[in-house]
Amino acid sequence: MSNSKPVLSSSLGRKLIMSLTGIFLCTFLIVHLIGNLQLFKDDAGYAFNQYAYFMTHFTPIKVVSYLLYASIILHAIYALVLTLKNRAARPIGYAQYDGKANSTWNSRNMGILGTIVLVFLATHMQNFWWKYHNDQVPYVEYRTDLATGARSITELQASEFTDYQVTIENNVEIVKARDLYKQVAYAFKNIGLVIFYVIAMAALAFHLIHGFQSAFRTLGVSHKKYLPLIQAIGVWLFGVIVPIGFALMPLYFYFVK
Repeated sequence: MSNSKPVLSSSLGRKLIMSLTGIFLCTFLIVHLIGNLQLFKDDAGYAFNQYAYFMTHFTPIKVVSYLLYASIILHAIYALVLTLKNRAARPIGYAQYDGKANSTWNSRNMGILGTIVLVFLATHMQNFWWKYHNDQVPYVEYRTDLATGARSITELQASEFTDYQVTIENNVEIVKARDLYKQVAYAFKNIGLVIFYVIAMAALAFHLIHGFQSAFRTLGVSHKKYLPLIQAIGVWLFGVIVPIGFALMPLYFYFVK
């Protein structure tokens, strides 16, 4: 019988899991950002509330969401394990080692950055995911004249709402939905929450700039032919565009809406 260490419990195995879950989470961020851009539409949440329903009820998306939750948990656990293992392997610390001369600031502070992002995720889920799934958001009815495009919006009482519905009566589309858009607008009137979101997105930017490139190096994709492209994607897409896109949402609702 082999006494070799199982791959997944080895240092390399943990790094592989970190890399694969990290890349999956990066992919999710792009999809989530594109979907959340519906928040900027001037339609009182009509498009965003339909998107929210689709994302929580379309079976393939629900399966992917379970993979997402599992990836977040695995990524966080293995990050903690690797950090503790690295510290245990270096009991003397950095007394004779100048870390600044051999690594970037964000690579040395991935634990702190990751912790900020994890706290952000918990706050985000509590404010929106939990309330949406537990009927703690308002309800809304949209009536759209299909001939003219004119639309009226009415807030519904809990007794008037059973579930998401789309019907057509006399050439008028009637949509009844949970109003997650209004919950977003309400939440982002809290300046403390807005500031925290912006700080969290800054932390996410630095976390992703290092994490995205590191994931591909762990997977062995470090050839000089591909490295510039990976670095560019890591910096400009995940270090600039994605975090700024998410940070603009609370700022938009606080200062514009």
